Amino acid sequence: MKVQRACKHCSYMTEEDNCPLCGNATSKEWQGYVVILDHTNSMIAERMGINVNGKFALKVR
Repeated sequence: MKVQRACKHCSYMTEEDNCPLCGNATSKEWQGYVVILDHTNSMIAERMGINVNGKFALKVR
């Protein structure tokens, strides 16, 4: 199993070294995560500025 990484810019979680959404670097140092299933009706996605469904870290270093 690969290590989960989080994008330093948009917090999207992936196993890649670069974020597939925005192309920025990812980090192994993150805390907590939220899964967005329907970003159009999610208050959490709205507050976090998320425009796509997926898994996002709450805090990235």
